[in-house]
Amino acid sequence: MNFQEGEIIYINKPYRMTSFGALAHIRFLISRKIGVKRVKTGHAGTLDPLATGVLILCTGRATKQIESLQLKDKEYTATLQLGATTPSYDMEHEVDKTYPTAHITRELIEHTLHQFEGDVMQVPPLFSAVMVDGYRAYKLARKGDDVELQAKPVRIDEIELTRFDPETMQMDIRVVCGKGTYIRSLARDIGAALGSGAYLTALCRTRVGNVKIENCLTLDDFPAWLDQQTIES
Repeated sequence: MNFQEGEIIYINKPYRMTSFGALAHIRFLISRKIGVKRVKTGHAGTLDPLATGVLILCTGRATKQIESLQLKDKEYTATLQLGATTPSYDMEHEVDKTYPTAHITRELIEHTLHQFEGDVMQVPPLFSAVMVDGYRAYKLARKGDDVELQAKPVRIDEIELTRFDPETMQMDIRVVCGKGTYIRSLARDIGAALGSGAYLTALCRTRVGNVKIENCLTLDDFPAWLDQQTIES
């Protein structure tokens, strides 16, 4: 392998680590292995800290492929808690509002999910990396600034209910979507469409293009994998 010339690495990002944190860790290990101060490295699509799954890293000249890799369709599995919301639409923040759920049935959920398939307009989460007047939205939100984000067009190719527990009011979905889709925002919108609320309790990116999660290395496995590679200078 020639990391400076360019390689593409598939990582299963762990829970509670930022995408940049995973990138920095892998970059450090590679740089130390090949004896350079800092090998050029980038990632093809951010994952939230509370999400796990496929994170594609590119080194050297392969970083030129990042833009095309970001255009690949993505598949996610997610768990939603119905009947409540949080400011970040996931478990990063505490519940801020609760809603009725007695009317929610599996049939209502399956009927409701179909309205999110196709080309839809979606407002990104306030706690996200979206740029607002030169600043990241999440930084403005944490400062308490009043920020209004605009809806953006996204594409959702498939959305499937894979589990619904009427006792806990939790549901699992599988989503296939295009670039720029926020599953946290999708959870918010599903809750609203059900006449209730919803937020994510789990999120995993299971596929990017043809790269599946089973093709990915964990951060724990990466050092041993790296030691097994033949490095070209």
